[in-house]
Amino acid sequence: MLRHAAARRSAQIRRLLSTSAPSAGAGSALRGPCIVHKRGTDILHDPWYNKDTAFPLTERDRLGLRGLLPPRVMSFEQQYERFINSYHSLEHNTKGEPESVVSLAKWRILNRLHDRNETLYYRVLIDNIKDFAPIIYTPTVGLVCENYSGLFRRPRGMYFSAKDKGEMMSMIYNWPAETVDMIVVTDGSRILGLGDLGVQGIGIPIGKLDVYVAAAGINPQKVLPIMLDVGTNNEKLLDDKLYLGLRQPRLEGEEYLAVVDEFMEAVHARWPKAIVQFEDFQMKWAFETLQRYRNRFCMFNDDVQGTAGVALAGLLGAVRAQGRPLTDFTKQKIVVVGAGSAGLGVLNMAKHAMLRMPGIHKIGELGEGHNQFWVLDKDGLITKGRKGLDSAVARFARGFGPEEVQDLHEGASLIEVVKKVKPHVLLGLSGVGGIFTKEVLKAMKESDSPCPAVFAMSNPTTKAECTPEDVFKHVGENAVFASGSPFSNVTLSNGRKGYANQANNMYLFPGIGLGALLSGARHISDGMLHAASECLASYITDDAIRKGILFPSISRLAPHPALAIALCNHMYSILSLLTTTHPHCSIRHITARVGAAVARAAVDEDLAEGCSDMDPRELRSMSESDTVDYVARKMWYPVYSPLVNDK
Repeated sequence: MLRHAAARRSAQIRRLLSTSAPSAGAGSALRGPCIVHKRGTDILHDPWYNKDTAFPLTERDRLGLRGLLPPRVMSFEQQYERFINSYHSLEHNTKGEPESVVSLAKWRILNRLHDRNETLYYRVLIDNIKDFAPIIYTPTVGLVCENYSGLFRRPRGMYFSAKDKGEMMSMIYNWPAETVDMIVVTDGSRILGLGDLGVQGIGIPIGKLDVYVAAAGINPQKVLPIMLDVGTNNEKLLDDKLYLGLRQPRLEGEEYLAVVDEFMEAVHARWPKAIVQFEDFQMKWAFETLQRYRNRFCMFNDDVQGTAGVALAGLLGAVRAQGRPLTDFTKQKIVVVGAGSAGLGVLNMAKHAMLRMPGIHKIGELGEGHNQFWVLDKDGLITKGRKGLDSAVARFARGFGPEEVQDLHEGASLIEVVKKVKPHVLLGLSGVGGIFTKEVLKAMKESDSPCPAVFAMSNPTTKAECTPEDVFKHVGENAVFASGSPFSNVTLSNGRKGYANQANNMYLFPGIGLGALLSGARHISDGMLHAASECLASYITDDAIRKGILFPSISRLAPHPALAIALCNHMYSILSLLTTTHPHCSIRHITARVGAAVARAAVDEDLAEGCSDMDPRELRSMSESDTVDYVARKMWYPVYSPLVNDK
């Protein structure tokens, strides 16, 4: 039986590989030779050039590899199948083990491949993104960060510390790549919902950039994960003998900003066109750095803006699920639990989206007096009566006017708010696992919406506010659910499926970065971010929405067989061929659409300066489908290139 299962799996792999087509990026049908300045074991130790046992005999002779490898030459297909079989063996051998042990074992096997052979690693990741994204990204990446000092084997990315002040402009030239297109940077101060993890937060930029490669086709030689180590306030880490970061309290105030300023200037000096994504900065620095740099550099903060964009797409989907027009978004009652950087990002983007709705002609129609949000933090409901009210949340604090719900006071509990407001949407970005209790969810059953929506968006899984099982059991089978981390769908009592939608930033940030890069945007505007969110929101059909599906699948499905020919010969439109696949298309198809929307918004706002082979005038003249086609063609795809030594 095992032999038959293996045979079936082998046949599936062959079909998958035979229908997978490389996107040449630069537009050539065949991958040209790559000139290398290395020979022998130096090539085998370089994961970018290493092909392991797939080096043909001619290359082994050219590159001094004869005798350094086993004599058998394996095909790419055979290497791929060998790895997938090893992965499945690991799954079989770890059955019954604790989930954390299994997750780390899966991360290790993928990480070893990444360290050894990047081409095979990214091909495996692209083809199996639905299965592997939870390993290289949330939720497993949180577990990796918590244990990173013990898991560390080799450096990946760059580390700029408080001790490097005054040296960053020269340090940036230590990175070997001549060109860097995409940078993800963190200071480790708020890793997911896990808090201050210091230098161990480097796992987040590494994971995010793997998603950029898989989803947006960014060339992995042109990405750079960066850790800004300004110390840690985590006493457990400071006492840990294995901890690899600075053993000092975090810098604060102007000292902190001076380090980030110097880093940003150094990056811009060497790579002025690079996109910089800020990730997992604590709230005060997330907003401070965003406002400080967004009009000077091409940067964005994924926690504030990416999370907000995905949440907005889900909120608009929830309106459609009620059978109401999108303009009714302005009438939705939304309870938001969590007033950190992600929560406030969602509030700001949702408010802006309301102002952009057709028929809203001036801010006064939905100004400060129109507040459809009830925001809670650890101290309960936030009202204008709170002492020391933060200016960032003040515009969403409840007041004392006729629109207010009677008997809701400062600091009111979540259960009180839900019972009295009867919201259409309950959205959690609290980082507190299980805060949406049975009592809270039962109160949501009395919502004024025919399809109450519950979004448990905190990561990782252990920090999710509730599970889909809880929602469909206590709110009702007519509820709509979304979460930040992956959950399995739920079988309902009538045999239907209750969808555990994943409201993952992965749907947006790759497209935001790619669209900004290919348009040559000077900076990333609110309009570009809204275009990304609206594109994602419009992606789901009305039929899918009625079933409770708010977000597309991230599966990598085998494309139409003609796609391989089209990509090599450029005879057909990539877009038209991609759309002949299953309605739940690949993550790259989603990214191409989102990236095109972002690029077109940059052009419309006169922010686009073009990139190497496309000037702004050409971008402006493109139709929507042409822009998607252009974005798709620019995606890098992992195939082995012939290697030629320069001597």
